[in-house]
Amino acid sequence: MTVLRARVLTPESPTVVHWFEDAIVVVEHGRITHVGPFDGRPIDEDLRPGVLTPGFVDSHVHYPQTRIVGAASGPLLDWLAKSTFPEEARFADLAHAEQVARVFAAKLAASGTTLAFAYGPVFAGATDALLTEFARTGQRAIVGPVLMDTNCPPDLVVPGTVALEALDELAAKWHGHEDRLFVAAIPRFALSCTPAIMRGAADLARRRDLWVSTHLSENLAECAATTAMFGTDDYLRVYEDAGLLESKSLFAHCLHLSDSEWERFATADAVVAHCPDSNAFLGSGNLPLATVLERGIPLTVGTDVAAGRSFRVARTLSHAYDNALATGRPTMTTELLWWGTCGGARALGFESVGMLAPGYEADMVLWEVPPWAETAEAVLGALLFDGDLPSPRATWVRGHRVFSR
Repeated sequence: MTVLRARVLTPESPTVVHWFEDAIVVVEHGRITHVGPFDGRPIDEDLRPGVLTPGFVDSHVHYPQTRIVGAASGPLLDWLAKSTFPEEARFADLAHAEQVARVFAAKLAASGTTLAFAYGPVFAGATDALLTEFARTGQRAIVGPVLMDTNCPPDLVVPGTVALEALDELAAKWHGHEDRLFVAAIPRFALSCTPAIMRGAADLARRRDLWVSTHLSENLAECAATTAMFGTDDYLRVYEDAGLLESKSLFAHCLHLSDSEWERFATADAVVAHCPDSNAFLGSGNLPLATVLERGIPLTVGTDVAAGRSFRVARTLSHAYDNALATGRPTMTTELLWWGTCGGARALGFESVGMLAPGYEADMVLWEVPPWAETAEAVLGALLFDGDLPSPRATWVRGHRVFSR
């Protein structure tokens, strides 16, 4: 048993947070057994004036783009060709992949991310290297190699049969590892996939009970090229025809969907990964937040590194606030915290992650919020909007410290 003393901020719902100016958090066997005001009992560690929050959930982040943050090479399709694909090709070298895996895992932990949905490169060995690193550090993640078998550089083409067999082997090895590491089927996006590999990914995901993720309707030029290539009335239809629109389907961006697409999306109970920083950086557009929320569509947030410019989900939530204002549906700081923690975790099927409360897993982050921030509102303001706020002091997954500064 570990007894921590700290200031504590935790969500209960999108509109309710709990704030303790002086609290204890008791952790036993990786789970929280008590949170409440300090009662004078002996403690193991005094973390004050630091603020403990739940760990953050990054629902869309690219492991092989770790080294190209800040590559300002144009809108989506130009950026992929000039910056992303050349860097991702380097992951054919396992030594390079292992080196970047260590950096990527460390950056997530140092940013306060305790659950990440990470895209790997096309090379299954490189994705295995990342899962191996997460197993070593004790971090929590959903990971998969992207699938690409057409319309990309030749050194990134992996034929569907080869790619799906390798994905199946990864799933057999890693999916459900310690109930902490999971494998996903990730067709990169429709333009780089044949119908056969997308259908194969859908079949494998159903057989193995994997999450599916891909990019959807990020850029207008991409949308036009996709419907022309597949001869469909809209972008979502491509994924529907392949069997990829399910309740365990996570779609990044979703900026330019029609009313019909949103209706079918909601009916399928699919999930949105909102990536407002990368949407701004690549000039892609804004997510129609009101549409998503009014239809009851589960919402998560993704840093989308490297088009996103920071691994810190709190920075992404700041951009989500800006997106909300720009689209006429202002949001509250409590709502932002919910999307970045418990709400995001639940959308991905993790029911005991994202809250500092008895029964929840002890995925936590310690922040250096100014001591004069003495209310939940002030602490949230600093955490989400103070760009000069230091990085976390510590991060825990299941009560195991995965980062300390």
